[in-house]
Amino acid sequence: MNRWITVVFLLIVTCSCSLVSAAQQKVTAKIEKDQVAVTIDGTLFTCYKFSTSQKYPYFWPVNGPVSGQSITTETSEPYPHHHSLFFGCDRVNGGNYWQDVNERGQILSQGPTITNTNDSSVTLSDRCLWKQPGKEPIIEDKRWIVISAPSEQIRIIDFKIMMIPLVDIEILKTNHSLFSARVVPELSVKSGGTLINAEGNKTEKGTWGIASAWCDYSGTRDGVTEGIALLQHPRNRWFPSPWFTRDYGFFSPTPMYWLEGDKLYLAMSEPLALEYRVVVHADDVKEADIAGLFEQYKKKAK
Repeated sequence: MNRWITVVFLLIVTCSCSLVSAAQQKVTAKIEKDQVAVTIDGTLFTCYKFSTSQKYPYFWPVNGPVSGQSITTETSEPYPHHHSLFFGCDRVNGGNYWQDVNERGQILSQGPTITNTNDSSVTLSDRCLWKQPGKEPIIEDKRWIVISAPSEQIRIIDFKIMMIPLVDIEILKTNHSLFSARVVPELSVKSGGTLINAEGNKTEKGTWGIASAWCDYSGTRDGVTEGIALLQHPRNRWFPSPWFTRDYGFFSPTPMYWLEGDKLYLAMSEPLALEYRVVVHADDVKEADIAGLFEQYKKKAK
């Protein structure tokens, strides 16, 4: 396992460094009580929030490169338990690590560290325990996060996670699972925004349940067009996963809703590795060239 962790870390640094260009902006990070604040050229981009009072760690705000306003919402109706950019899962050994009260389950950060930093990127690592109060943890997850800004128009969050079952795990069919994002209402399809997948299908109707390498959500607010794309890594199990999407602003590559036999079994110590790239961008999906950025991401998988 330690050898795998070393390989993953080297891959993260290599992928991050490959994004450096003449327009690369300076990225810095600082731990502030219960969050890691990440700035780009001195301006706040995002915070990795990890308070033990939370259901799970999450990123908020996730500020657009032009507006400086968050593209994601920390909480909003309907379903205020969607916290911006996050990772979790419901129906895990009878527990809920997605919504509901903390007694049903929490993903508890053991304290992130800034493991690598240079002018072009920062790397965060964290170890989290999935547990219910008063009970032993059932999953340990180890996560690595690399944040970079290859241009004035683009911000990148590379998210890699290794889930390690501490007991035998059974996850039942659920649409509440894994890596997800919730955009602000002003950018949602209901407000005139655009939800589109790699095949060019649009809206909830065209993207829900469709296997696709990536999806992008963008819209115009106060005259500024910005968006956010979620890219699945080709190494992921289930790639390309079907998507659970909503016109009110939620989207997630969610294999747990389409499991064979409606359940997933993970034996104790059987790891599950998942990787995602988040692209926060100016302009729409075409101008930001999300398709081209995915091709670059895919090449890094080889």
